[in-house]
Amino acid sequence: MAAIAPAHKVASRHAGLVRVTHWITTLCFLALLVSGVEILISHPRFYWGESGNVLTPALFTIPIPASRATFPTRFGYVLPDQNGWSRYLHFQTAWIAVIAGMIYVIYGFLNGHFRAGFAGYNLVQRLTYLFVIFVLFPLVIWTGLAMSPAIAAAMPGAVTLLGGQQSARTMHFFVSAFLFLFLLVHVTMVCRAGFRNRMRGMITGRSSTQ
Repeated sequence: MAAIAPAHKVASRHAGLVRVTHWITTLCFLALLVSGVEILISHPRFYWGESGNVLTPALFTIPIPASRATFPTRFGYVLPDQNGWSRYLHFQTAWIAVIAGMIYVIYGFLNGHFRAGFAGYNLVQRLTYLFVIFVLFPLVIWTGLAMSPAIAAAMPGAVTLLGGQQSARTMHFFVSAFLFLFLLVHVTMVCRAGFRNRMRGMITGRSSTQ
């Protein structure tokens, strides 16, 4: 008699609010990444302190072409200047990401999502996700706001704690780089765990189990 294959059960995985905020945050992160790169190209040089320009010593310089002729590079050409729309998109998208993130965190605490959602992860994975949610995301928001002249005027202490606006910009760059690395690791983990099933869970809220 032929063996009967075990039936696949469909289990509830992610609530609707979690899925919506996840995809909003994903789209926002991609928009922030593209616009952030465009902003970086306009001045690929970093400083520490309150001020910095091409006439002051740099902490480090990224060796890429710039989009402004006033920025000296070793390349013999200047990239198209996209700084206007990229700054507007970066600022607007950042607020959407902040709102979506706040909704996600509040929901996670009120409904036990963090406790239930992390049940399938090992200790290192749990600590990594918690570090990203409660350390890197708040820090990238703080350093981003600290670069705003309006925020610096209204809350100078928030900028001073970071060492100045240029220090905030440098920290913002490194935190963003760490978040991008986390994204790559996250996607790799999803693929290893079963891409179609994980994506199904994050889109429909349900995933199949044996």
